[in-house]
Amino acid sequence: MRMLHTSDWHIGRTFHGVDLLSDQARSLESIAAVVAAERVDVVLLAGDVYDRSIPSADAIAVCNRGFEAIRAAGATIVATSGNHDSPTRLGALGSFAAAGGLHLRTSVAELDRPVLLADEHGEIAIYGLPYLEPEITRVELGVPQARSHAEILDAAMGRVRADLLRRGSPRSVVLAHAFVVGGEQTGSERSISVGGVQTVPLSAFDGIDYVALGHLHSPQTLSEAVRYSGSPLPYSFAERSHRKAVWVLDITADGLGPVVRHELPQVRGLTQLTGDLDDLLADAAHAAAESDYVSATLTDHARPVDALRRLRTRFPHAVHVEWARPQGNPELHYRERVRGRRDAEIAHGFLCDVRGEPTPAEMQWMERALAAATADREQVAGGRELEVESDLMVERSA
Repeated sequence: MRMLHTSDWHIGRTFHGVDLLSDQARSLESIAAVVAAERVDVVLLAGDVYDRSIPSADAIAVCNRGFEAIRAAGATIVATSGNHDSPTRLGALGSFAAAGGLHLRTSVAELDRPVLLADEHGEIAIYGLPYLEPEITRVELGVPQARSHAEILDAAMGRVRADLLRRGSPRSVVLAHAFVVGGEQTGSERSISVGGVQTVPLSAFDGIDYVALGHLHSPQTLSEAVRYSGSPLPYSFAERSHRKAVWVLDITADGLGPVVRHELPQVRGLTQLTGDLDDLLADAAHAAAESDYVSATLTDHARPVDALRRLRTRFPHAVHVEWARPQGNPELHYRERVRGRRDAEIAHGFLCDVRGEPTPAEMQWMERALAAATADREQVAGGRELEVESDLMVERSA
């Protein structure tokens, strides 16, 4: 039986405030194309189907069209909920959906109730472990003392192994949404550390023919039988060098057969640029980034006005701009930087830093204000000297 492992669709997610639904729809179409081309029998979706517990109507529509495309390509779907999903909402109408080939596993009560599929070699039991928050699930799992994800997952896998034993130990597949030791984060994943230590050991899945993991956003192989598929789209600029992919695997008569990585087509690239705004807008070397999502670090001497709007005249998908003020050694103390400089020079530097080069007229007003302030200080100081001298004369005459 041939299976495709995917996860972390995060339908409805935005990228620096930009709606990604059209990109996500295209990524799901590419997964359906792999299903059709490779004649996949089962798609394993390991959690974080949606990006929010209450997805928008548009997000639900995109997700449903993705499911329909995969079903039309000929595959049954087994999906679990992740830490971004609402298990109750995702699992609603689960029994009805199963009749159409979409099997949802979103609750503790269902984790040892496998989806049973058969090929010429017999049954294959597919178990779906949703994201298991320790504080919420420990009592239902019968481990009220548990505080860590490892303890919770041990209890869940204990139920799975007991069910496998009752069934005569058929070939088995487990979907799980967890942070397994050895995996590497990309920075776009939401922390799951609430409720105790977040990582679980690889040994928790011993004895299972294939483990389809979700939560981490880059494709990773922790062992031949335990893998992360990663997300189908990059969700942070830290992922700009990733090649997004799915795993296609065969479950043979003896268990796990070949596992092949299939890279997904890039929907839109991610590029980080650094330089003066005018140079970024004019330099032909950046032409390849014009259709990418762009994050720009500007090094202009003064903060450019309306930088993002101007940047989008060339890079329409620019989503983030920051200004890195060019300066000398940042470790120098302020006193050392201004030592030996006139007040007018210090004021001129301040104006340049916060709003740009002042005009000659503005500097004239600034110098007059500084002169008046200096005169006031001298007058106050002179008055204090006269008071001291007067006090001394009174003391001497006494």
